[in-house]
Amino acid sequence: MFRRKRIKKKECDQQLLDQIQRLKQEWESLERIMEHSIDASDKGIMDLHLVEAKYFYLLKEARKREIRAMNQ
Repeated sequence: MFRRKRIKKKECDQQLLDQIQRLKQEWESLERIMEHSIDASDKGIMDLHLVEAKYFYLLKEARKREIRAMNQ
């Protein structure tokens, strides 16, 4: 029973790390687009702030769960 919980926790932790990485890439991509944009639209700015907020929320969640990414 405890082994299943450990495996499930590891899977959830890995999913969280994957989501953090995906959001970081999306945030950086949107940031580059906005930097190169002559006249940034309100929707673009809202999207950038939304992705940034999601990214920092998931980072906080990972810190709370004491999850560390392994550099390989």
